[in-house]
Amino acid sequence: MKSKLFVVKVGTSSLTRNNGSLNVEAMDRIVGQIADAMKAGNRIVLVSSGAVASGIAELGIKPKPRDILFQQVSAATGQSILMRYYRELFKPYGLKVAQILLTQDDLSDRKSFVHTRDVLEMLLQIGVVPIINENDVTSIDELIPVMEGFRVNFSDNDVLSALIANAMEADLLIVLSDVDGLFTMSPEKPEAELIPVVEEITSELKNVAEKKSKLGRGGIKTKLQAAEIVTSSGIPMIFSNSNRKNVLMDIIAGKSVGTLFKPTGKMKNIKRWIAFGASTKGRITVNDGAKQAIIKDASLLSVGIVNVSGSFNVGDVVDLIDQNGTIFARGIANYTSEETKLIKGKRSSKIEGILGYIRRKEIVSRKYMFIIEGDI
Repeated sequence: MKSKLFVVKVGTSSLTRNNGSLNVEAMDRIVGQIADAMKAGNRIVLVSSGAVASGIAELGIKPKPRDILFQQVSAATGQSILMRYYRELFKPYGLKVAQILLTQDDLSDRKSFVHTRDVLEMLLQIGVVPIINENDVTSIDELIPVMEGFRVNFSDNDVLSALIANAMEADLLIVLSDVDGLFTMSPEKPEAELIPVVEEITSELKNVAEKKSKLGRGGIKTKLQAAEIVTSSGIPMIFSNSNRKNVLMDIIAGKSVGTLFKPTGKMKNIKRWIAFGASTKGRITVNDGAKQAIIKDASLLSVGIVNVSGSFNVGDVVDLIDQNGTIFARGIANYTSEETKLIKGKRSSKIEGILGYIRRKEIVSRKYMFIIEGDI
């Protein structure tokens, strides 16, 4: 049987009791299933929440949901508690663990992204279980409420797990929470029905009522965001209840558990990073002719550029926007913002005369470009 790579995300509600203290019995059940899956030859990357909640319980202070600094202090306190339990729970199975705390910069910068991926690959090769969480002490992205248009590369462990699955080209993303899956309406309502399979994430699905716990933060919204990321990259995702007996082993065995989000597309790794991992450093406004050419598979040339904003270097990701102000693509810049300003609107044959050199004739190559609609 071919070894498979699974990214398993476990939410706060699956790891804690009502008072926020860690539910060691629940952790042990998950750890045991991960150990069994690895014994069968599979590789597992665990994305675990629970640090803030366990820190609050350890400090014995009433939770302050809107106090970001307090939550950072709680995360700093709780992270060591979380890892101590994971270390002890995995030990009887002969497995070692590694803690990896990430910030948005670790995945938005291409070099850091590659280094992070390489470290994860090495840990998996030597049989260590990587346990990932956002570094809330130095990054507050996960602690800020999710808002429409909030442009960072991840803002919740659901989305973080999707980006990790993308980076590692996982076979499956498994998101475990305290509900059985995606429902037609809030699962608290008796008429709610479980949706076993999602072929496509539609606007109707996005309107499904969210179910948020007191200690967790993601809800259904971020799980749909995670599903959009991985399914458009060719990776399926399953959303299920961690409290279901043998849930992880049943999922790995291919049984119908929770909600399965089927893949809708397939992107190369570099485009996955451009589309979902990278933070954009600037904007290039193009004319209508350039936009149409890009949509039809052409690169961006200097002659089609109308305006340049922001400050970016060679290798940074930039948004491409049309003259109506709509972002329609993003890609890796071959020139700096200052260079691009000097050659905008000029033909490629003029670049060397203006700059004294020509790096490439393309300002953004189509090979390293993601079209917001067309590439998904």
